[in-house]
Amino acid sequence: MPASPIFPIIVTFLHDLFTAIWIGGLIILAAAVLPALRKTLGKRPELRAASDAIQKRLSFLVYISMAGLWITGLLLVQRSGAGGLFRFTSTYTTLLSLKHIAVLLMVVLALLRSAGRRISEAFARPGIQAPLLLANLLLGVITLGLSAATAILHALPGA
Repeated sequence: MPASPIFPIIVTFLHDLFTAIWIGGLIILAAAVLPALRKTLGKRPELRAASDAIQKRLSFLVYISMAGLWITGLLLVQRSGAGGLFRFTSTYTTLLSLKHIAVLLMVVLALLRSAGRRISEAFARPGIQAPLLLANLLLGVITLGLSAATAILHALPGA
């Protein structure tokens, strides 16, 4: 009797959901929320307060997503037969490893962004937040592209 597909379906769904929350949040924040706040509030102090409140709420979701992605990602790699993290033995494992490197860089940038407010205030460098957000967004889009490539390659026979 074949194994039930319920567990892998749930794990894949959760992995996709955590990805959507994290990368989707970056896209919405960079493309819609922050530009709308800047246009509406200008350089007033309320812009900083609103931006901080939004970042605080999103940070909670991002940290939950990071943990969820780590757990579900380990389960998916184990199930895929890729043989572990950071292997470069085939096109599939190379792309998967590049995806994992991009995600690790995203984690570092997210942590820097979270700490960045305090750091930028301490060193009077308020302009660091936008480049970190854009770099993280770019890595997120690259991660989505690598995810699509690995999904297709994994589905191909003999890949």
